[in-house]
Amino acid sequence: MRLLKNMLIKVKAIVLSKEDKVVKKNEDSFEVFVKAEAQRNMANKRIIELLAEYFNLPQYKVKIIKGFKESNKIFNIKYE
Repeated sequence: MRLLKNMLIKVKAIVLSKEDKVVKKNEDSFEVFVKAEAQRNMANKRIIELLAEYFNLPQYKVKIIKGFKESNKIFNIKYE
């Protein structure tokens, strides 16, 4: 039997950064720096890519739950 585990994390997005990176602040809080601008969903897409890479998961397992148009966001990370 497989159990799915979900983890909610808080993310502060910093756009137009010099580099793309993920910084863990505490157990469920991260700062994600992206070069992309906050236009046409470009920054959100890049944040999803970076978080998927950070957690070593496919991108479809990383979803924005809250904060689509804000710098403070909540993501759901699905583990198997």
